[in-house]
Amino acid sequence: MVGIVIVSHSLKLAEGVLDATKVMADGCLIASAGGTDDGGYGTSYEKIKNAIIKVYSNDGVIVLVDMGSAVMTAEMVIEDLGYDNVCLLDCPIAEGAIAASLSSLCGDDIETVKNEALSAKTESKW
Repeated sequence: MVGIVIVSHSLKLAEGVLDATKVMADGCLIASAGGTDDGGYGTSYEKIKNAIIKVYSNDGVIVLVDMGSAVMTAEMVIEDLGYDNVCLLDCPIAEGAIAASLSSLCGDDIETVKNEALSAKTESKW
């Protein structure tokens, strides 16, 4: 099963996306990395690294981020871990996480899961 990591500057936002995703796709491999190590607003290299390791499998991991330095920090973690099948995606974190988690739970491969998450960029909400 493809793992999913939600990275946000806000602990509450990351946990909220995680909770919503679990309601829609209970049993998916998903973790959040929100806020700094001391509970502040920002990103944490260690939190992102630990979240990726927690959900990692041979099927791979997709990482969804909210903005700015989350991209840079997640890129550094991914590079340092050296996994070939972990990738950062540019999509809305809530909608992308739900679409990806449903796809992953169905047993789709990482390319399909990525495409499902990326489709959230262009899907209309009504």
